[in-house]
Amino acid sequence: MGKSLKELAVYLGGRVIGDDSALVQGLAGLDDAGEGQITFLANPRYASKVATTKATAVILPPGADGHGRNVIEVANPYLAFAKLLTLFHVHPPQFLGVMEGASIGRDVSMGSDVTIYPGVWVADGVRLGNRVTLYPGVALYPGVTLGDDVTLHANVSIRERCRIGNRVIVHDGAVIGSDGFGYAPDGAGYYKIPQIGIVVVEDDVEVGANTTIDRAALDVTRIGRGTKIDNLVQIGHNCVIGENCMIVSQVGISGSTRIGTHVTLAGQVGVAGHLTIGDNVMIGAKSGVPGNLPPNGMYSGMPAIPHKEWLRAMGVLGRLPELRKTVSLLEKKVEELEARLGARDPEPV
Repeated sequence: MGKSLKELAVYLGGRVIGDDSALVQGLAGLDDAGEGQITFLANPRYASKVATTKATAVILPPGADGHGRNVIEVANPYLAFAKLLTLFHVHPPQFLGVMEGASIGRDVSMGSDVTIYPGVWVADGVRLGNRVTLYPGVALYPGVTLGDDVTLHANVSIRERCRIGNRVIVHDGAVIGSDGFGYAPDGAGYYKIPQIGIVVVEDDVEVGANTTIDRAALDVTRIGRGTKIDNLVQIGHNCVIGENCMIVSQVGISGSTRIGTHVTLAGQVGVAGHLTIGDNVMIGAKSGVPGNLPPNGMYSGMPAIPHKEWLRAMGVLGRLPELRKTVSLLEKKVEELEARLGARDPEPV
């Protein structure tokens, strides 16, 4: 069933410009949208496409040119579009109970409306909140605690005694609470240091596929509330990640590093251990962080330096072959000049 632009504007907290009774059945991008669909403009670079889209309506920021089309005006079109995707396409999960083929240990506590698919292993002493969904292959080790509205996708492992907050999503193949990488030198070999701490994942965190978060050696590895972690990320033992961070694919964070709130680590960033990164820091892709970084800055490069300095350095990088040739010519001229001056020196008396 479609919804009128008036209904959608109320839902989004925006206002309609045009026919507020027009019906919307779904969503699409500017290029692909047709009659009965709504689209959005978040990047001014594509503003010209508003004039040519066939969508019934467009979500625009205040003051943008609607080219005579039906418009829902909101402060953040990208966020509004995400909310409409949720409204139209995300349906409440069905609660199916514990299915045949799931293995449930002793002294397991379950809330209401839990779904556990075949092939799940829930060990002794596990605590599950309300509306938890465990897909096939999930393994919950002894003493694990899950909050309400947690979804663990296929083949996720949560190791012993780790704690997961409310509204957490963990995608396929992720491992939370694996042993930290700790070994003491022992002659020519190494002695494994028992990792007896845990991982605590706070509320509203999302963990990507095949990501690994190591348990602490003694205390807690902590992922702060609202943080989003992409696929293929490695977080070492004893790390503390602040609230509302964005950690993009293939980032590696070494042990005992503390990261502040609202920090963004772009793809393939590497962070050395025992460091502190301040609040509101952004680090560019493939950067290497060997030392502490103060808050409220942008950094790039290997080693990471302030982003503006890195841009200047990169501007020079492409000219290095030419500069090398120039330096070689100058060196040759200096040598020739020194030779001439040396030939004119009077002989010592």
